[in-house]
Order: sequence, then structure tokens, then C-alpha cells
Amino acid sequence: MSSVTEIAAPPREPRHDAPPAKAPRPWRQLIAPVLLIVPMLASLLAVSLYPVLRTIWTAFTNTSLETQTSNFTGLANVRRLQHDSLFWQAWRQTLEFTAVTTLAETMLGLVIALALYQTFRGRGLVRAAVLVPWAIPTVVTARMFSWLFDQGGLVNYLLVTLHLVSSPVNFLGSTTLALPTLMVADIWKTTPFMALLLLAGLQTIPPALGEAARIDGASSWDYFWRVRLPLLMPTLLVASLLRALDAFRVFDLPYVVTGGGPASSTQTMSTYAYNILFSGLEIGYGSMIATAMFVTEVLIAGVFGIFIVRRIRQEG
Repeated sequence: MSSVTEIAAPPREPRHDAPPAKAPRPWRQLIAPVLLIVPMLASLLAVSLYPVLRTIWTAFTNTSLETQTSNFTGLANVRRLQHDSLFWQAWRQTLEFTAVTTLAETMLGLVIALALYQTFRGRGLVRAAVLVPWAIPTVVTARMFSWLFDQGGLVNYLLVTLHLVSSPVNFLGSTTLALPTLMVADIWKTTPFMALLLLAGLQTIPPALGEAARIDGASSWDYFWRVRLPLLMPTLLVASLLRALDAFRVFDLPYVVTGGGPASSTQTMSTYAYNILFSGLEIGYGSMIATAMFVTEVLIAGVFGIFIVRRIRQEG
């Protein structure tokens, strides 16, 4: 019977390329970054989160400065909001204002961005000049357009001189023309902002893609639709989201030009909430209107967020 000789395996030599074990960090080093963030978080909660939560709570009360009452009323303000025809009119007009201005400013901003992206003499001066309307305060823009579209203003003078109309048009006094007039003013002012954002997005596209497209025989139109626009789409969606959220809470433009009139045809959510809060002194119901406005903006941001995430996943 033969015996089997077992040969012991040689001991393994320690690997010198293995990373050394990390020493535990002292608690002082871990807590220091947290202490640096605490002031920022505290200020953010104080100026952002607390007012929102306070407004939502006040929306379910009957707080009023006129009657000096402040009691929890549950869904009473919600039921009042459901039957408030003026609120729903302001809500629809605000959505219409947001949709039209955002779409127009995005399209015009894209055209301007494509033009400013080209290389030509005096490009820096033209870029600075394009931003002038956006730099003008909104109140100044509002007064300027109220003078331009007045019955004795420049727009009516040109229309009558060119025989396009027989008599001056009452743009700001018409229930059908007042809101479109405000849209024109907002488009004129905010289109440069969209152009600036989209121009920044265009500059992130590698120029080598354009050279490769020209070598492959692609036309400028094909290059725009198949290369530029798909790569610019995330920037386009983010810029549209920022503009839509800003347009939905428009206040100063209708307040200065028309004050919400005529016949509430230019009433927006912000101006209506302002009238209820500070003119009617109904803090509870005004907070409910502000809460409804906040919920609508969250829904708008959610819709844009879905498209943005889908676009990023397609590219990734």
C-alpha cells in the first residue's frame, strides 16, 4: 500500500500593490464639514421652507385682518376656491400667458442664439446690444409698452398712417387685445434671456461634429436637425422650464400696465392673490390662492422634469 506524500504549499507573499487600509477619521474631521453647511441650511430653511409651510397652514384658516379672526376651517377655502369663477379665469389666463410666451421666447431665442453663434465682425457688440431689453427693469418695460400701445401712442400712429386701421385701436382697453399686448411686452423683454441660455448650450457642442457633417455631405439644415438640435435639447428643456416657472408667476407687468383689467381680462394668479391678500385683507383665502399657484408650478416642473430625464436617458 503506497503512501501519498503531501507537499505543503509555499506561504503566500504579501502583495505590495494592495492599497493600505484607511485609518479611521477622527470625529472632529467628520463634524467640521457639517458645521460649515449648517448656516447655509438654516438660512435656506428660514427664507424658503418655513414661508411655504406657513402659507400652506394659513390656507386652511379664516385668517383676516379686517375681522381679526384666525381659526382653522379645514377645507372651507378649498370649497370656496372651487366655486370662485374669477380665480379660474385668472388661472386659465396665467396658463395661456405662460404657454404662449414660453413657446415664442424659446423659438425666437433659438434663432437669435444661432445668429450670435456665427463669427462676424462686431459680434461682441451685437451680443451686448441684444441683452439690453432683458437688462431693463420690468416696471420700465411696462410703462414703455403702455405708452407705445396707448390710443395716442406710436403703434396706433403707425397703423393709422399706413392705413392699416381707420381709427386708433384701444389695445389696453379691449378685453380681447389686452392680454396679447402684455404677451408682446414680455416676449420683447425676456427673449434675450432665452437666447443667452441657448447660446451657452450651442457653445458646448464640439465644432468637430460640424466639420464631420460637412465632410459627409450633410447640408446645414440636416446638421441642425440631426446633430445640433438633439444635442441642444437638454439645454432647451431646462431653459424652457426656467422661463415657464418665471412666466407663471408674472406680477409686475400686468399690475403696472392694466392692473388686471379691463374686466379682469389680464388678471393673473399673482395679481389676484395680491388683491385678496392686501386689498381684501383675507390672509387665509389669499394663502389658499398662493398654495394653488405653488401646486400648479410643481406640476409644470414635474412635466418638464419627465421630459428632461427621458432625454438624458436617451443620450446616456
